[in-house]
Amino acid sequence: MSVYRNYCHEITDEYGNLKKLTLDYPDNFNFGYDVVDKTAQETPNKRALVWCNVEGEEHVFTFADIKKYSNQMANVFRNAGIGRGDRVMLILKRHYEYWFAAVALHKLGAVMIPATHMLTVSDIVYRIKASGAKAVVCTSQDEVPEKILKALSQTELSAKLWCVQADVEGFENITCAMQRASGQLKRIPTAAADPMLMYFTSGTTGYPKGVIHEHSYPLAHIATAKYWQQAEDNGLHFTVAETGWAKASWGKIYGQWLVGSAVMVYDFDNFEPKQLCSIINKYGVTSFCAPPTVYRYLVRKGIPDMPTLKHASTAGEMLAPEVFRKFTERTGLTLCEGYGQTETTLLLANFNGMDAVEGSMGTPSPFYNIELRNKQGERVEVNEIGEVVIIPEQPGRQTGVFTAYLDNEQQYNYVWRGGVYHTGDAAYMDENGRYWFHGRFDDIIKTGGFRVGPYEVENVLMEHPAVVECSVIGVPDALRGQAIKAVVVLGQGYVPSKELELEIKEFCNRKLAEYKWIRIIEFTEEMPKTISGKIQKNVQRKQG
Repeated sequence: MSVYRNYCHEITDEYGNLKKLTLDYPDNFNFGYDVVDKTAQETPNKRALVWCNVEGEEHVFTFADIKKYSNQMANVFRNAGIGRGDRVMLILKRHYEYWFAAVALHKLGAVMIPATHMLTVSDIVYRIKASGAKAVVCTSQDEVPEKILKALSQTELSAKLWCVQADVEGFENITCAMQRASGQLKRIPTAAADPMLMYFTSGTTGYPKGVIHEHSYPLAHIATAKYWQQAEDNGLHFTVAETGWAKASWGKIYGQWLVGSAVMVYDFDNFEPKQLCSIINKYGVTSFCAPPTVYRYLVRKGIPDMPTLKHASTAGEMLAPEVFRKFTERTGLTLCEGYGQTETTLLLANFNGMDAVEGSMGTPSPFYNIELRNKQGERVEVNEIGEVVIIPEQPGRQTGVFTAYLDNEQQYNYVWRGGVYHTGDAAYMDENGRYWFHGRFDDIIKTGGFRVGPYEVENVLMEHPAVVECSVIGVPDALRGQAIKAVVVLGQGYVPSKELELEIKEFCNRKLAEYKWIRIIEFTEEMPKTISGKIQKNVQRKQG
């Protein structure tokens, strides 16, 4: 029996479709002890992690292995003075040590801060200063140790430094230290309401915000893994994500292990579509999740047969209908879109048992009470645009939703104004109860009295063969208030010209309602982006 059943109650209809999911967990719930160690005790040889890299190295770790190695790493941390509430930054790319470290920190009650290896020195300075990190565990690759040392030299802070699988000056080799540490660990008291995890989430304005989740957070991902990604007991789930991003928590550890699925990890730097497909086939991946960018590449490069794959899902940005259709035609699998935030778990999705519709966010997770509301806090009617909000299970508290912004109570109170959690995302619901994304409120274009979500136009733009990447913004216009402008990166072999500009405009405007027509096109070689890859529309608006 999958361990998740110990902590939740599912109410399904006669077709097995989930209608409601409620949690029941003890005040001292801890993923490390109650999921990893519990599974290791009951089924020690059950697969937990299947790992390989581009060099051809591979490892299969059972839950008994994860228990042992996480205990060893926890003992290394504890011997260095790391304990309950201490903050530890992990910059481990897709190295398997991430899973040992994550579980070890959970067992100690320490706060894990995952971060990407792409951070600059100044990014690391900001995160160490803001979090007061007591230690850093990092990869030896991509000059990460050098950047950490430079960052620490620019602050008045010190931190314990570990590096995996390598001897690096200024760092202790934690791989060697683990081998000398005990594989036994007596349960350390922690609380489900203690902070467990902190992500720094990039916005389009200001410094990244520290988003803090508590120890009950993994349980909210049961719906993510089982009912959206359709990870299955004794299956193998593959989410394409680096461990520095929240997507790793969504698809590479918590929900998957709770429902009994092993996690597939491919440690690579440069994305190669055919190689990704070969991994799926070689190891027998049963469920797959990736951002739309990956599916775009797969569709353009050609998708081979993937006989073991039963389900495919996507999230992170809007998926172009063309990609949706071509993937389904080639594989017979419907791409199931999902929606959520770093601050939450999965909020809306095309869930198991429902027919996924291209472009739709799906329906609300049975784990949350979700509504669409206007600026006055009133619920909107069908087909009216409103903000996606969460009505909490009890005032000011909802399992799966973050518990604080780091040192920013004012911002936290603002997103919880009126007793509900405000996502800041606009959507509408159709007559069938499906939700459709309309854009961030601050990205919505008001033109000629109409409200236009940029993604509606961007999806059409991406269908033109010359367009590799695009961003749609509103710019001042004397006649309309705002005019719709498209910023476009061209594909190889295409050169900016007035003729191409006119061709793209006509191509798109034939497919768009008149009030959504593109009035201006600007060609650019590169988009301004945050470190997490989000296009900075605010920068583009300032540029005109």
